[in-house]
Amino acid sequence: MNIAKVDLNLLVYLDVLLREGSVTKAANQLSITQPAMSNGLKRLRDLFNDPLLVRTSDGMTPTQRALELQPVIRDVLAKLEASIQPETDFDPATSRRTFRIMASDYAESTLLVEVIRRIGVEAPNITLDIITPSDVTFHDVEHGKVDMAVNRFSELPLSFHQKVVWYDTFSCVMNRSNPIVKQFDLDRYLAGQHIWVSKTGFGVGVGVDPNEVQKLGWVDAELTKLGKKRDIRVFTRHYHVALQLAKAQNLIATLPSKAAHLYGEDPEVVVLEPPFDIPPIALKMAWSALLHHDAGHIWLRRLIADVGKDLS
Repeated sequence: MNIAKVDLNLLVYLDVLLREGSVTKAANQLSITQPAMSNGLKRLRDLFNDPLLVRTSDGMTPTQRALELQPVIRDVLAKLEASIQPETDFDPATSRRTFRIMASDYAESTLLVEVIRRIGVEAPNITLDIITPSDVTFHDVEHGKVDMAVNRFSELPLSFHQKVVWYDTFSCVMNRSNPIVKQFDLDRYLAGQHIWVSKTGFGVGVGVDPNEVQKLGWVDAELTKLGKKRDIRVFTRHYHVALQLAKAQNLIATLPSKAAHLYGEDPEVVVLEPPFDIPPIALKMAWSALLHHDAGHIWLRRLIADVGKDLS
C-alpha cells in the first residue's frame, strides 16, 4: 500500500474511535456528523481489511487487530502533534503552571513531600493538584487531563509512557510493647492480628472480601505460597491510618519500607523485617504520549526521577 494514498485523517478517526468505543461519542469529540464518522469507520475497515470495532453486548468492542494498532497510532499522532506545536521554552523559575498528579497515599507520603519541597525552591510559582486514584480513570491520563500518575501498577495501557521511580521492600510496624516483638518469627506473626493497607490502579475502589486471598496483594500472595494466612482485622487504604493503628493497638502493619520508616524515629514504634520473603514492589510514574515532548512535563519528570533516586 502506498502511504501517499492514505487519508491520514482516518488515523485520527481510529484513535478517537478506539478511545471512545462509540461512533456517536467519537463524532462529537471531533465535531463531525455521525454519518461522517460512520463513513470514516467503513473506510478504515477497508484500509485495514478488518472490522476493527464489533458490536457486542458490551457495546463496540475492538478486534485484536485494532488493539495492536492502537498504541502504534497513538504514538505516531503524539509525535506528529508535538512536532507541529510551536517550540516554547519552559522556565521553572517563572512558570505559573499547574500540574495535576494522581498519587497513591503511599507515593504522596513518601515521594511527593520532597518533590513539593524542591518545587518550592526551583519553581516557586508552580502549583500541584494532587488527586487520589479513585478520582481518575485511565482515559483522564491518556487524554492529558492528568499530567502524571504515580503509583504501584499491576498493568498499564500500552500507549502510556512509564518509568520506575524506585523499588521498595516491606517492613512490619507495631507497638514496641507488643509481646511478639521480643521473638518475632513466622508463627508469632501469624498468631497476631493485622492491618491490611493497599490501593493501586485507577477508579473507584470496592470493598474487600477477606476470603479472596488472591486479591489481597503482595503480602498475602506470599503467605499463600507458604500455605499460610494471616488474621486481618482492619482494612484501610491509608498508610498513615495503618501506622497510627499499629502504634496505638496490638496490630501489625506490613507496609512498603519507605512508608513504614515514616514512624521509624517514634520511640513507641518498632520496625522489623517480615519473617518471610516478600518481593520488592515498583513505584512508577506514568503519563500520556500527548505530554511526552512537553518541555514543562519533561522538567517535572526529571525532578521526580531525581527525587526518587536521592530517596533510594
